[in-house]
Amino acid sequence: MASRTSKTVTLTKLIPSGLPSKDHFTIVEEDASNLVASDDGELILQVICMSADPYLRSGCKTGEVPRPMSGFVVGKVIESKNCAWPVDSLMGAALPFTSIQKLNDIVLKKTITWNLTDYVTEENATLGLGVLGMPGATAYGGLIDVLRPDKKKNETLFVSSAAGAVGSMVGQLAKNVFNCTVIGSCGGETKTTLITEKFGFDHSIDYKTVSTSADLAAKIKECSDGIDMYFENVGGMHFEAAMSTLRPHGRIAVCGCISRYNDASGTAPLNTIDISQMIYTFQRVEGFVCMPYLSGAKMNFLKDMSEWHKEMKVGCEQCFYDGIEEWPTAFQALFTGANVGKVCVRLL
Repeated sequence: MASRTSKTVTLTKLIPSGLPSKDHFTIVEEDASNLVASDDGELILQVICMSADPYLRSGCKTGEVPRPMSGFVVGKVIESKNCAWPVDSLMGAALPFTSIQKLNDIVLKKTITWNLTDYVTEENATLGLGVLGMPGATAYGGLIDVLRPDKKKNETLFVSSAAGAVGSMVGQLAKNVFNCTVIGSCGGETKTTLITEKFGFDHSIDYKTVSTSADLAAKIKECSDGIDMYFENVGGMHFEAAMSTLRPHGRIAVCGCISRYNDASGTAPLNTIDISQMIYTFQRVEGFVCMPYLSGAKMNFLKDMSEWHKEMKVGCEQCFYDGIEEWPTAFQALFTGANVGKVCVRLL
């Protein structure tokens, strides 16, 4: 067999607080020449692209090091003795950030996988990390299943981190599929222009121009006399501002709190919320994760999102970094505002 090398993104220094950087990671190389799919159920996956996502930050604060980083990847099956995954299949999965790896039935049953073969090619495989991956499934499930917009009512949705991979798709789905009025919060003029001019948001708020939840609530009220739904990606003053402008029967979907991920505690306490207000206003706050939608256990994510993407009702900006060595830089960009949309690291 021809010589081949596998590379793995490895956390070598814990990051209890502050920004992650290249100093915290090492790219470990190993000889992969002996990786062979020899037993039933085994396959060899060549990873095409890796994701960098905010949720990975909390796992870098504690635990043993060195250890491999893991997350969402898209790969091509290059050898197989698994009938569910023939050679040339394109797989989305949550796996170690390793460029070539052997998987068996035990590993595949322990993780989440989704079959992208009918939806992407090697050339556009990064869609499997974005609109047809975790961010897309998060936007899809959080909006449609948790918030449940009513097409007939022209409801108003507020989205934080609206220029990000998840937030931008939430706004597009709400606007183009469910006829909502959409308000988005993001940082800086470039991003506020992007969400209105490219993604079709009705209103944009630059959160960097405010300092308190009351200020942010006032900005929301300039756009609408109240909101029916809030998609939470940030936490802190965004949640408090949303609660203070939420109408009766309003709903909040909570999937992220990036504003606190670099803090030592990582928690997002509330300071100004009186939860008793929710009783007679019949308001609802619900947390969720993307897994049931991504796996196909709940609803029809891949089919629906693929169709809406083809119809240009939803898209995802992508921010590319090339080479596995650039994964730490891509990861840092999530917390500095250097990225727009989905951060993808291309290996091939």
